[in-house]
Amino acid sequence: MKIKSILVSQPAPNESSPYLEIARKEKIRIDFKPFIHVEGVDAKDLRTQKIDLSQYTGIIFTSKNAIDHYFRLAEEMRFAVPDSMRYICQSEAIANYLQKHIVYRKRKIAFGERTFADLLPLFKKFPSEKYLLPASDIVSPDIQKVLDSSGIDWTKATMYKTVSSNLSEINIADYDMLVFFSRQGIKSLGENFEGFKQDKTKIAVFGATTEQAAVDAGLRVDVMAPSKETPSMTMAIEKYIRSLEK
Repeated sequence: MKIKSILVSQPAPNESSPYLEIARKEKIRIDFKPFIHVEGVDAKDLRTQKIDLSQYTGIIFTSKNAIDHYFRLAEEMRFAVPDSMRYICQSEAIANYLQKHIVYRKRKIAFGERTFADLLPLFKKFPSEKYLLPASDIVSPDIQKVLDSSGIDWTKATMYKTVSSNLSEINIADYDMLVFFSRQGIKSLGENFEGFKQDKTKIAVFGATTEQAAVDAGLRVDVMAPSKETPSMTMAIEKYIRSLEK
């Protein structure tokens, strides 16, 4: 079966995306549609979690979403974030994003290399703060494991939620391959297309948790990334298309 059309469950990329290169080289149609989106919780919801923003002296940021929703709720609750607040960010890119909300050079900001585990030395360096982790309703077990092992005083605050998008304008049968990057994306497929039968439709997944979610949903995984040979999803898709042509 030749792949003629692919639906990627993410927003459309920029013009230099390798997906567009595949579409051109292989003469296939690739569409993009986010299967999930983020919705912020309100101040009332945060209060039901017994979160008082004034009680924390440090904030742990793992994403730009977390930054935006923390400062949105601080404003909504009329909480003036003090200049003395310590910010621990998962990466330099996330730390730099703080400039959208604060005067960067006048604040206590530290960041890790890339993964959440890279923050452990920073928690050991600044152990006495009372930390808040602004997060979505779904937090990686790895993050909780690192925080629990760090010995710091920390609290999770659900400030936004990942929810399924409305995909009613999509005819899922139009696509030969569906590409997923999260278990929430797989969940959205089930919620939007209740009677979905995979049949000849190919399923491509990125990451072990996404793969497990697909298997749990009764789907057959045809393309898996990352791997040693194909570290990116686009490389895995291209390799699969070439194998079909052989």
